[in-house]
Amino acid sequence: MNPSPSSIVAQAAAAVRRETDLVPEIALVLGSGLGGLADEVEDPVVLPFSRIPGFATSTVHGHVGALVLGRLEGRPVGVLKGRVHYYEGHSMAQIVLPVRVLCALGAKTLLVTNACGGISEHLKVGDLMLIRDHLNLMGDNPLRGPNDDSLGPRFPAMSRAYDADLLALARKVAAEVGFVPAEGVYCALAGPSYETPAEIRMLSRLGADAVGMSTAPETIAAVHAGMRVLGISCVTNILHQGPSQDTHEDVLRAAAEARPRFVSLVRGVVREISG
Repeated sequence: MNPSPSSIVAQAAAAVRRETDLVPEIALVLGSGLGGLADEVEDPVVLPFSRIPGFATSTVHGHVGALVLGRLEGRPVGVLKGRVHYYEGHSMAQIVLPVRVLCALGAKTLLVTNACGGISEHLKVGDLMLIRDHLNLMGDNPLRGPNDDSLGPRFPAMSRAYDADLLALARKVAAEVGFVPAEGVYCALAGPSYETPAEIRMLSRLGADAVGMSTAPETIAAVHAGMRVLGISCVTNILHQGPSQDTHEDVLRAAAEARPRFVSLVRGVVREISG
């Protein structure tokens, strides 16, 4: 008999608790090229995914694959330095397990980040886009299958998946830092191939402002668990001018250039977040 999702979460959480008694208030998922923020966590306990039962390991350059627990801006946090992706061959359950474990450890808020391609003509490389909503076009859902009621309800509402108060806070912090963030709809595709011209046109007509290969599963699992979610995309290539010829290395380079504003925004939100 296969173990239940909640028992897998409990086993992983217990393994983390054996390493530290820190109770994170905020969970952060750091996307492609954005993992450097994890190095700023104070008094860190660093656990490679390979040391946590049930965690899959990342095979993607730019995703270290480690859980870092410590303090950021004086707040107890759990930071996922990199993530695993559907296109790597992992199941949806494996993809969202780290978020579920951080929730079980005490986190009530999720800050989920990613590198993305800009579809909206209003976006340019280096922009930070606050996610107002998403399109899950990955062809799968982390809640598919029997529902484990101890993790959340069978039919969670997704009409306010990205918390309005957190969006307002992010706008305020960005203004204090000195920039105005973009805002829009993020579309998640399965990947790993980049989009064709026809797919870009389709996504634009569906209302997508940006596209990537992550974030929707973690957001769905977090909302299912009752967490508040703030999503931040870093635009690393532009698609509205035609198909991008950028490589993954170009994506990482663009994310690195946006890093100062990204770090200031995330640190400010962590510092000022309530609850």
